[in-house]
Amino acid sequence: MTGFMDQAGFEQVRTWLNQTCGFTFPADKSDLLRQRMARVLRRFDLADLNHLAQELSRAGARDLQLAVMSAASINHTYFFREPEVLERFADIALPTFQDRPEFRIWSAACSSGEEAFTLAIMLAERLTPDVLQRVSILGTDISAPMIDRAELSVFSSQQVSKIEKPILQGWFEPTGIAQHRVKSELRNVCTFRRMNLKATPYPFTKPFQAIFCRNILYYFDRKDQAQTVRSLYDVVEPGGWLVTSVT
Repeated sequence: MTGFMDQAGFEQVRTWLNQTCGFTFPADKSDLLRQRMARVLRRFDLADLNHLAQELSRAGARDLQLAVMSAASINHTYFFREPEVLERFADIALPTFQDRPEFRIWSAACSSGEEAFTLAIMLAERLTPDVLQRVSILGTDISAPMIDRAELSVFSSQQVSKIEKPILQGWFEPTGIAQHRVKSELRNVCTFRRMNLKATPYPFTKPFQAIFCRNILYYFDRKDQAQTVRSLYDVVEPGGWLVTSVT
């Protein structure tokens, strides 16, 4: 019964997420959105989605708004995801700026940082570790908890289980029980910040040579996809690269 009684609130929350973050939850994803919002209801001791919708519009509800955005975001990721995309980038794009004195890469929607660290490892392995002195990698995500995890740079044995053993031994160090931390050489290259991709124009003064925006655009509707790509175009240098997912 509650699902029908708070339907108005559900629609308001869904609309707020679309307008604020670009996230689109069609009818077949309604149950998923409800499941994710249930965590927010428990955390803030709210009775239902009607109350949540009311609180979202209240002045000073910043913590609640961040929690809703974080709960709705898709945080599934892992090291060396879609290796064919990474190999293609290394073969075709990397040679176009590998000789530069410095270059910048942006991992947009970076979740807990696996993509950013993967890129740093790939560059060091494909070129030489000295390249880490010349590259800066920015990772951004709308979820503050994910950014906190990326900055901590500690991953469980399960999270690193798909990394080849030589790579794991070369770029990670054991810490705690069944945990591995990214080595400082990579942590010094990667910076993480919370950022909403829908908050345009983007606040960058220096252009990027490559932007990775994978596994996020297909959660936007067509209008927000177009706006996001245009905004990405504005902050990459002429001749730079946009890398999206296989999907």
